[in-house]
Amino acid sequence: MRDRDVTQSASVKTDFLAETDEVISLYDESFHLTECSAKYRQIYGGASLIGTTLWRVYPELLAPLTKSAVELVLANGFPRKIEVANDKAEDQRTLIVFRSPRGLGVVETNGNAILRGTDSQAENERTLLFYQATHDVLTGLPNRRHFSDQLRGVLTASKAKFALMQIDLDDFKPVNDTLGHSAGDMVLKMAAERIRSVLGEQEFAYRLAGDEFAIIQRRNAQPEEAERLAEDLVHAFKEPFMVDGLSVFVGASVGVAVAPTDGNEFELLMKAADIALYAAKEDGRRRARRFNRSMLTVLEQRETLRRSLRTALKDEQFFIEYQPLVQAPFSIVGFEALLRWRHPLMGVIPPGLFIPIAETDGLMSDIGQWALEQSCREAMTWPPHFTVAVNLSPAEFLHAGLTDRVAQTLDLVGLRADQLELEITESVLLERTINNLDTLNTLKMLGVQISLDDFGTYYSSLSYLKNFPFDTIKIDQYFIKDLEVDYKSRTIVRSIIALAHGLGMSVTAEGVETAEQAAWLNKNACDRLQGYFLSKPMPAERIGAFLGRFTPPVPFGNFPIRKPMRPLDPERM
Repeated sequence: MRDRDVTQSASVKTDFLAETDEVISLYDESFHLTECSAKYRQIYGGASLIGTTLWRVYPELLAPLTKSAVELVLANGFPRKIEVANDKAEDQRTLIVFRSPRGLGVVETNGNAILRGTDSQAENERTLLFYQATHDVLTGLPNRRHFSDQLRGVLTASKAKFALMQIDLDDFKPVNDTLGHSAGDMVLKMAAERIRSVLGEQEFAYRLAGDEFAIIQRRNAQPEEAERLAEDLVHAFKEPFMVDGLSVFVGASVGVAVAPTDGNEFELLMKAADIALYAAKEDGRRRARRFNRSMLTVLEQRETLRRSLRTALKDEQFFIEYQPLVQAPFSIVGFEALLRWRHPLMGVIPPGLFIPIAETDGLMSDIGQWALEQSCREAMTWPPHFTVAVNLSPAEFLHAGLTDRVAQTLDLVGLRADQLELEITESVLLERTINNLDTLNTLKMLGVQISLDDFGTYYSSLSYLKNFPFDTIKIDQYFIKDLEVDYKSRTIVRSIIALAHGLGMSVTAEGVETAEQAAWLNKNACDRLQGYFLSKPMPAERIGAFLGRFTPPVPFGNFPIRKPMRPLDPERM
């Protein structure tokens, strides 16, 4: 290295050690301390430590740092975790032994204490820069660059089976959006520790980006060992994270691919693990899935849908079904418009499948505008006191010009604003911005009714009800289905009804499927009911005949509640 390069490199090191809040120490080839950060001095002592040996700080390091451990690191380049009890810091630290360009390194997580076997000031700095370039600053895990190098190396050198796992954190984005990025950083640090906690020898973790992690597992007993570790990883995220006294639930989805069975090249193996991860998320998240060839078929079908979706609106493949909204005890007050897609080859595609694709591909604004106009036109043929409820996806709500499009549609069709009810979910309000509030207030000024859909299944923040002008809360069917047998569901539903009425809002119960549910909801002052017990969704052309012959299926109040499956505490009733 040229003298100028050494000077610049030393300057970088000096600035880094002066500014960092990490616990960093540098040692020469004899493991004597040569440099340290301010945080290190604060914990372990002042400048008098310079020249002392590593074992003065980590007296228990000598036993675990065996020759075999060092040889393992030097042989395959993978870091190795060593737990070290540290009385001076009053905690247990984790040392990560790794190979530096010309020696051995040790990283102290919860800080970065680096032990090197090098022989010059330039090499000292090169080791520090190497660590910075190949490790994630936040979690201390090796980064994507290091991961790519290691995976390519294992694929080239290894003849035995090994597993690649891709990990995504579930429900991490709401943490950033609702609690802030500092809380998100805390969760990422704790997530990295949970991942480390289940790893053994020959299992190595990496942070790829954001809330994405990866693991390389070099064990021969595949896929059994990979499946065991994947389940351990999912289980490690069952308990909540504590962030500033709050319980934060963030799960993990894991995709597993085994080499060489699922791929013997970098891109092939990465794609297999990614497809398995996608399958885990599609199956409900917070679970692990191992790659199999049938997943390719599912992915190909999804890509076919994506291509078809781009022409579906132009080819008039969308249609709308309407489900009655019944005001307790038995009068119809309107319909909810439910978007459907009839694919020319695949038949009717569930909205839960195609709407996420449309949102991702930026198509939902045009599709949603068509659905809004079509529903309003149909509502013009109904009795004038009926309302039509139209769902707004997050992509539509956040799209610029929503309020103008709603106003223009009402003017074009001639529908009164108070006959239109727009339904949004809590997910569109995770970023509680002035723009969101302005949008809702503008819609209210137009006279449009606003409903909060699926209440109780996302975050159920009471601040939403305080800050946003909702007309109606819709209780998700998850709480309705067990009303007859579960006192907890009844308590929750009763509380939501009382809360909404106290705030001047009405309540709609979704998923009403039995007379007993309808009777209980009617008795407890739920304003509107919706579900298969009253009517399944129907095409527009059947609405007239339905209204002409509709009578309540039963007199709700005459149906007793079945006895619960477990004794109830009278105080809870």
